[in-house]
Amino acid sequence: MHELTNLQKIFTRRLFRIPDYQRGYAWKMRQYSDFWEDLISLEEGRNHYTGVLSLEQVDDSTWKQWVDDKWLIEKGYTPYYIVDGQQRLTTCIILIQAIIEVATSLPENTFQNKDDFELCDTKISDIKREYIFNQRTSSIVRSYIFGYEKDNPSYEFLKTKIFKEESSTDLGQETLYTQNLENAKTFFLENLRAFDVVTRKSKLESIFKKVTLHFMFNEYIIQNDVDVFVAFETMNNRGKKLSDLELLKNRLIYLSTLYQVDDTEKNALRKKINESWGIIYNKLGGNKLNPLSDDEFLKAHWIMFFKYSRKTGEDYIQFLLNDQFSPKKVLEQVPIVTSVSDVLEVKDRIDDETDEDENHDERSQPLTQSKLTVKEIADYSMSIHDASSHWYVSFNPIDSSLTSEEQYWLDCLNRIGIGYFRPLVMSSLANKRISSEERVRLFSAIERFIFIAFRLSHQRGNYRSSEFYNASRDLYYGNTDINTIIGTINERLDFAFNDDSTYKSTSFYNFIADKFKYGARDGFYGWSALRYFLYEYEYSLLKQSRTSTQKIHWDKFVNEKDTVSIEHILPQNPDNPCWLSVFGKYSTTEMTALTNTLGNLLALSQPKNSSLQNYCYKDKRADKNTERGYFNGSYSETKVAELYTDWTPSTIKERGLELLKFMETRWNINLGDEENKIKLLHLEFL
Repeated sequence: MHELTNLQKIFTRRLFRIPDYQRGYAWKMRQYSDFWEDLISLEEGRNHYTGVLSLEQVDDSTWKQWVDDKWLIEKGYTPYYIVDGQQRLTTCIILIQAIIEVATSLPENTFQNKDDFELCDTKISDIKREYIFNQRTSSIVRSYIFGYEKDNPSYEFLKTKIFKEESSTDLGQETLYTQNLENAKTFFLENLRAFDVVTRKSKLESIFKKVTLHFMFNEYIIQNDVDVFVAFETMNNRGKKLSDLELLKNRLIYLSTLYQVDDTEKNALRKKINESWGIIYNKLGGNKLNPLSDDEFLKAHWIMFFKYSRKTGEDYIQFLLNDQFSPKKVLEQVPIVTSVSDVLEVKDRIDDETDEDENHDERSQPLTQSKLTVKEIADYSMSIHDASSHWYVSFNPIDSSLTSEEQYWLDCLNRIGIGYFRPLVMSSLANKRISSEERVRLFSAIERFIFIAFRLSHQRGNYRSSEFYNASRDLYYGNTDINTIIGTINERLDFAFNDDSTYKSTSFYNFIADKFKYGARDGFYGWSALRYFLYEYEYSLLKQSRTSTQKIHWDKFVNEKDTVSIEHILPQNPDNPCWLSVFGKYSTTEMTALTNTLGNLLALSQPKNSSLQNYCYKDKRADKNTERGYFNGSYSETKVAELYTDWTPSTIKERGLELLKFMETRWNINLGDEENKIKLLHLEFL
């Protein structure tokens, strides 16, 4: 049944829970700011269609396990799962909570018990009882009218951080979804408090009426499990489509209802799926500042678990839903393959004819099972849940139990741009037979491949991708080993080297030459790998030093705003006499080369205003007693200050050759003789 109804009626003697197959609160600024705009622009007394609300009544065997809620349900409240409309309903409740908090702090609220204050002729305590929680008389037991099931990571956060209720339970790890809850509440509090203090109460009352009386929902009550899962799979929330990962989870739960097995096995499968996805969502949202994509993870796991092909590579979800996990594969029955034969019991035959008929009937019906077994779905759920932990580590190596060497090389891969190698990295982390030393060798081989193939030689971004996607599967299932994969990685770099093992530098030279000729004409300064290269050079100097103090931090180094983190020692506009006296004889083209060649570029410990680049070298270098200057900067700055008392064309060339020598050592490549290196630096005219 369905009808157009408002929030006040929807919440009449009802209890709402977000079920286990749902994601957390996924709305962001765009969605709840649209919601707020709809609310503010709604004329008084008019209704606004808010969307569909699909509900499933919770069965008795389930709610009787809800210790804190059982008393309220037995008192006459009906418990419902929210199948569709979770995001909108959550937003309404967060807004109502924000209204309550702002109302309790109004200057005119002079009541000793702030909850005795009235909005729309209703005490705040009654509003709380209707929408937030109901408390058992003479008891500390509280039942929350709206919320998550208790094992959901967002359950405790909603109660303590959004509803501001005390709790003795640890919040646990905050996730992307808890961050979204907090952001939405902050948004509503800020907008409610922005109303003029004189009219704030009337504004609160107006908004409360609109959200509870005039935001209308199209309410559906879904009658059975099959309807629930089919409905959920086809529904989308306003402005926030379901991810492929969510669709797959719902599909697996739906399949669990189709098996012709006892309820115990069905429930065990559903529990395993839900537990797996709970861990997955927790991992993907584990770093709330940098949440991981649902669908990128699902595709990577598909690459590792199933066989990759370019034909299905971009349509992996269709493979998963329409082929691998289709209802047809559950309903289609196949014989059970077994080499075991039953031993027939020897009997005295009283009625041979009857006995033979019965025996024939029994043996003519072979045992069958679904083409896709319960165990296969359970195994897949366990695999994808385990993989989520390794996927998280691949992005956040420092937040792991990996060795320092593994962390370093994974960090390198994230900084240089790991690309299509991430499934292979995840597979190496998932394979418990692989040692940390083997992983270090694999990670370093991948990093070298990326630097040479893509950052120097500028191969197409998908060069050999299929081969290494399939290597991730072979490694996962133990059909290959680390040494074989490393051998393949190195072989695939053969294109970049001459017969004498020197690097074919033509493509890199031409790339930099084009950077000098076109666009910003910034040469090496426009090289996409420059920051990574200079950061690695800085790290090599750190390792050589007697201290462990890191002076350049990657996030600041790559995310500077209105400042520079890489300085042109010889400025881009060298109009100061101190520069003109040394470089004035060179042509415009030659000055562009000197300014933007590798040796003139310096990684700074702290980003600074670009205008400071125009200082004379002696001022930039300064001395050990000043607060500003290379002597007090990064290890790269310090080395320049110590080696060079003046900055001239010859020192630019000398430092450029030093950096290329570092490149040779760090990535194990031979760039040829000095003449070839000077050509690479675009300083042949010197």
